[in-house]
Amino acid sequence: MSQHVARQVRLALCGLLSAMGFFSLLGTAAPARAVDTASIVQSAWSQDCLQYRVVGVCLWLRCTPFGCSVRSSVKVGHYIPELVVSSYQNTGNNPWRDVAFMSPSNGNARGGGVTAEGADAASSIGEEGIHNSLRFKNGDAIGHPASTVFSQFAGQWGYTCSTPARPLQPYFLSVLDTYAWREGLPEKIYPQALTPGLREVRQGLLNRWGNVYPRAGFVTQSNDYKAAAVVAQRVADLVTRNGQPHVYTPLVPRTRSSRGVWAPPPVKEGDKDTHKWQRLTPAMTQSCAVFPDRGPAASFRGHLAQQGDYAWALWRPYSCCKKRGQKLLSHTGDYP
Repeated sequence: MSQHVARQVRLALCGLLSAMGFFSLLGTAAPARAVDTASIVQSAWSQDCLQYRVVGVCLWLRCTPFGCSVRSSVKVGHYIPELVVSSYQNTGNNPWRDVAFMSPSNGNARGGGVTAEGADAASSIGEEGIHNSLRFKNGDAIGHPASTVFSQFAGQWGYTCSTPARPLQPYFLSVLDTYAWREGLPEKIYPQALTPGLREVRQGLLNRWGNVYPRAGFVTQSNDYKAAAVVAQRVADLVTRNGQPHVYTPLVPRTRSSRGVWAPPPVKEGDKDTHKWQRLTPAMTQSCAVFPDRGPAASFRGHLAQQGDYAWALWRPYSCCKKRGQKLLSHTGDYP
């Protein structure tokens, strides 16, 4: 990263963190292994997740009173961090501690975790998380805070695309979607929920983590990490679609080829052409993958959160080219 770009990123980051200082005062006590806004912003500086690439060329027709001409611009593609999706044990304990105040504790609702009364993630999952099978997780989707500085980081490679996602905006808070999230209605009677394997987070026949439908907080899964990942997948699935039977704000970017912008389709489990996940807590990574991100025989040592709280960054692929005329004549190259 050049010194000029690094200086701009640091200044923007300082401004963002100063603004977040006020919100931190409103938050609750930070849960164990909580992640903060500064760490999330720094995690976005990942070349593995970015995957910047020149994919083709756009041809534009530009007309003036003196005549028309054809101009070209480079078409590029890359992933953008749009959301931070948290999947966590107790209401009010979002592991992104700076925004925990957005989902306050609900005294009338079961906190989460395993269904046994008095049990929690720490006492039930142990080292390998192989005990209770029915789990409940809260789920939140909030705008990724790095969007204010991401273009400066990605701009090192050339022209960059933009996302309509707004930093720190809550797109989904399960505490506000009480009926659908805790009862699973009406989605528990959908064909996707009643047909085994129709919509499932899996890789082959041996690595099956759980159903996407119903998109609710209960998951039948003995491994706490897998259960949290399934809940995160459900949240991303509903947020990136319009007209779902939930209380949420859709994040559905539109392709506008006339402006040189090609947006991703809605998130689909296991499809890297629609999204990738970057783990933020526990054990933040600088790489991205789709779920399942662990093999059927892999150890989950270091992946299981003691308190049952997890968070991932949702990256989505965009392609774009600089508009250099009134009409797009043609373009080449697909991404990703």
